[in-house]
Amino acid sequence: MKVTLSVIKADIGGWVGHCSMHPDLMTEGESCMAKAKKSGLLIDYHVTRCGDDLQFIMTHKKGIDNSKIHEMAWNAFQSCTAVAKKLKLHGAGQDLLSDAFSGNVKGQGPGVAEMELNEREAEPVIIFMADKTASGAWNLPLYEMFCDPFNTIGLVISANMHAGFKFEVHDVKESRRIMFNCPEEIYDMLVFIGAPSRYTVKSVYSRETGEIASTSSTQKLSLIAGRYVGKDDPVCIVRAQGIFPAVGEVLEPFARPHIVEGWMRGSHNGPLTPVSVKGCNPTRFDGPPRVIAAGFQLAEGRLVGPVDMFDDVAFNNARQMAMDMADMLRRHGPFEPHRLPLDEMEYTTMPQVMKKLAKRFEKL
Repeated sequence: MKVTLSVIKADIGGWVGHCSMHPDLMTEGESCMAKAKKSGLLIDYHVTRCGDDLQFIMTHKKGIDNSKIHEMAWNAFQSCTAVAKKLKLHGAGQDLLSDAFSGNVKGQGPGVAEMELNEREAEPVIIFMADKTASGAWNLPLYEMFCDPFNTIGLVISANMHAGFKFEVHDVKESRRIMFNCPEEIYDMLVFIGAPSRYTVKSVYSRETGEIASTSSTQKLSLIAGRYVGKDDPVCIVRAQGIFPAVGEVLEPFARPHIVEGWMRGSHNGPLTPVSVKGCNPTRFDGPPRVIAAGFQLAEGRLVGPVDMFDDVAFNNARQMAMDMADMLRRHGPFEPHRLPLDEMEYTTMPQVMKKLAKRFEKL
């Protein structure tokens, strides 16, 4: 069965500050999705949240970039924003960058990851959702899942993975893309994806069959809005088992926390911390950055799940490592490398300060 899996998210109001989501917003989102399913627009859905970001996970038969699906999600976010405004929640509607829907939510603020696939006999998918970080946060984990045999032993001992994977990499500043065949072009690809603030992994494909293996949201809010309006808080879909990495191989990169940009005011580096949905309330310095993972089996488009994949004691060490990394970075306060480099601060609130002081500089 051919089915489309769409994940669309938006920050439409934080409770309290930027740390969590009020239950009334979840209830409103559930109501909107239920109506869409009852009308036949959706096969199934799941509503969740990552920190202060509302997440709509949906299955349907409309294909990617479908205007009806996107408009429905946009209207749902608008309804939830109305609730957020009544509750005077922080940053109500901040990811909705226009007043009217324009045919596609891409470029209007919400993050989008979608894939169309033919369901296999068993179709496990993992939905990763992050808060307080940018779209390039998936670069290293996706590289390890699909390229690194020290992470994914299937690359060595599974014959149907020996052909490798093709990566679609986006240059988010120049709005262009480039494809890499791995493993033979790994070194060339690392030149780019090692700079995740500009180059992000959009999608990964099996070279054995050409089937899509993973896709992520690459929208950068600051580039869309031309100013800082919050971090991207990206989402990523990964298919598992068979010709793809096993579920455990998909999760394994997050057992070793890595540094990502975001955290307080979107202006700092911090560890991407794997947590349960219940544990995703970033409060320390509005962070550190968090990632949750919802596991589903697809069955004729039905979302069988979720399983809270990081709700496991096996990730306790990763969480402790992340806290130790957070302590080390916080020690630097307003100094780099905790604070982002100046060229990355261009799309934060700092330019207002720089403009105010510009006339006070004197030539040496």
